[in-house]
Amino acid sequence: MLRNGLEPWHLLIVALVVIMVFGSKKLPDMARSLGKSARILKSEAKAMKTESGAGPTAPEHP
Repeated sequence: MLRNGLEPWHLLIVALVVIMVFGSKKLPDMARSLGKSARILKSEAKAMKTESGAGPTAPEHP
């Protein structure tokens, strides 16, 4: 039934519903806050990765 997944007209309908629900004035603010959240998540994940690699629990290679 859903062989092709999302088709372009599905995305168009979702975009129209989002605009109608939230309004066009709030969408830029929502996108900006989503971008900030993504940047924070990326930097925290990178910090955790470097922390775990430099810690004493990291396995040593001969």
